[in-house]
Amino acid sequence: QVQLQESGPGLVKPSQTLSLTCTVSGGSITTSYYAWSWIRQPPGKGLEWMGVINYDGSTAYSPSLKSRTSISRDTSKNQFTLQLSSVTPEDTAVYYCAREPYYPTHRYDYWGQGTQVTVSS
Repeated sequence: QVQLQESGPGLVKPSQTLSLTCTVSGGSITTSYYAWSWIRQPPGKGLEWMGVINYDGSTAYSPSLKSRTSISRDTSKNQFTLQLSSVTPEDTAVYYCAREPYYPTHRYDYWGQGTQVTVSS
């Protein structure tokens, strides 16, 4: 059973960089051909795909967030990390990590529970 767990600060100040880590258990993030995504849901809005890191380490980002987003991984810890720079209150959301079996279908078979991030001074 694959499990994903998000971790990181729940409160970030405007203009700072948000950093979240997803720890994966029950499966390796380097296993072909899985992809590992970050998705968020602002209050009262739908899900927004932010970006992905593939099994081979390649990345792709949402065009609307590309200039502020970076996804990296630590294969020794089976983790991947999201960094979102220059945050504003509009970045307040529940952030999820998820596994995508067939990239780029945007269909996910395993999700983390989500972590609330609030951007406020």
